Amino acid sequence: MTDRIRLVIADDQTLLRSGLARLLSEDPQLLVVRQAADGREAIKLAADLKPDVVIMDIRMPTVDGVEATRRILAEQPNIRVLVLTAFETDSYVLKALQAGASAYVLKDAQPAAIVSAIMAVVAGERVMASAVVNRVLDMLTGKGPTREVYENLFEREIEMLTFLATGLTNKQIAYRVHISEKPVRNHISNIYEKLKIYDRSQAVLYAVRKGLVEV
Repeated sequence: MTDRIRLVIADDQTLLRSGLARLLSEDPQLLVVRQAADGREAIKLAADLKPDVVIMDIRMPTVDGVEATRRILAEQPNIRVLVLTAFETDSYVLKALQAGASAYVLKDAQPAAIVSAIMAVVAGERVMASAVVNRVLDMLTGKGPTREVYENLFEREIEMLTFLATGLTNKQIAYRVHISEKPVRNHISNIYEKLKIYDRSQAVLYAVRKGLVEV
């Protein structure tokens, strides 16, 4: 079927990448032509195969998703890049959009929503996860704050910190918020970096001081 939408999937997590490829391949309108484990490989595959859409993770080794998006679109502006990531923070959203991405979708989206986003970007539309739409509109119009309280933690990070401080494991947190464990680990890593802490015990102390949990 020559009319199928040709996809390259770029993600450094093998299990997630292959699982997504398998899911998307079940749709007769889509064809996953190759997979890339990092941004550098994604750039090469885009040049060699000229897919219709590159599904791009943000955080990858060698070359990250933002830089890979920028390089791909500089050479081949007709390719559409759909960013599929666990990150909904302002900096990642802005960087991805500035690099030319046509869509910004979170990894906890349903498969049908990802397929719908692919169809939309091929049709020339832009797609953004509902979780970040209002934030981006505020950033573009200069209205409202783009950051939350608690040392620049975002709402999802505050939620994760609260779960963390109550003793839930990463697996339990993932189950609670209906996402995989990798996004949970990414959120926790961001929390540690922002708060300059290094383990769960420090996270608990911080959450108690801020009144997020009671002792």
